[in-house]
Amino acid sequence: MISIRGLSRKWQDFKLEDISLDVKDQEYFVILGPTGAGKTLVLELIAGFHEPDEGEIRMGQKDVTNLSPQERDVGFVYQNYSLFPHLTVEENIEFGPAVQKVSDKRVGERKIGIMDTLDISHLKDRYPKTLSGGEQQKVALARALILDPKILLLDEPISALDVPSQEEVRQRLKDIHRESEITTIHVTHNREEASWLGDRLGVMSDGKIVQIGSPDEVFRKPKSEFVANFVGTENVFPGTSNMEEEISKIDIGGGVEIQSTEIREGEVKACIRPEEIIVSNQPIKSSGRNMFEGEIVGVSDLENTVRLEIDTGRNFTVVVTKKSRSDMNLKIGKKVYIAFKASSVHVI
Repeated sequence: MISIRGLSRKWQDFKLEDISLDVKDQEYFVILGPTGAGKTLVLELIAGFHEPDEGEIRMGQKDVTNLSPQERDVGFVYQNYSLFPHLTVEENIEFGPAVQKVSDKRVGERKIGIMDTLDISHLKDRYPKTLSGGEQQKVALARALILDPKILLLDEPISALDVPSQEEVRQRLKDIHRESEITTIHVTHNREEASWLGDRLGVMSDGKIVQIGSPDEVFRKPKSEFVANFVGTENVFPGTSNMEEEISKIDIGGGVEIQSTEIREGEVKACIRPEEIIVSNQPIKSSGRNMFEGEIVGVSDLENTVRLEIDTGRNFTVVVTKKSRSDMNLKIGKKVYIAFKASSVHVI
């Protein structure tokens, strides 16, 4: 287990403050946050590239806070690959073991397995400049894994790739983790990537960890307005909540009152993910406590879905399939009904 307590580090005009978290053995832990939140600095402190101003890092029972990177048994992969341009793929992968004078037999057996897993065996005699971005990133992963580290640290490993390459490398990362069970810490700003890969997520903002939990907990029950907005909740409404028969009734303005099963009173923020909302041309017969009539005021095409803005007195963002838009003839100016369950309303 990786245990971090009270980790702080000043870096120019930025400060990492009181980072505390535990990463379990064999866990895939994702640090999620916007650019400039301090994610890479946390990773580099874990790797030993910098020493903290305060705090402690333990790997298992060992205090590694002031140890060199070579003494920590970690593999590190940056987003920009950092391959040696004058070395072939095979030579890049073998570079670390050669420096550490690992036996050729041990390296050879492990190299074959890793290159097969990453599907780069056929590239072994090629040079980095002749490879695609996805191929270069897989070589960088192989180079990090060849020494069989106990911990794999990944700094935005997919962000520089095109969409097809992102999907392939993401799947390879999942395969590697499943097969090797290596403890992994992965830094990203991509919500889909974090949700798809992470056993648990730690959300960062301005040098602090602001929430830790499973993807479902973080995405469906954000602890703050920042987390709600960052993970794509989209419908975040300030309002006043009053309790009636163990139901929170929340006045969000515009003549709209929504109901939640979460018990809160006073000034709150009501959060509903856009995929939790149903759209219909007719009044919706369901067990959902929340149904409103509205007018479509915005339509945006996304890659696989369509985002609607529906004015019910307050604007709700709703995501539907492209088939649903076509079947229901959803367009600006059309009157529709929306509905969502009280249990889908998270209250901050």
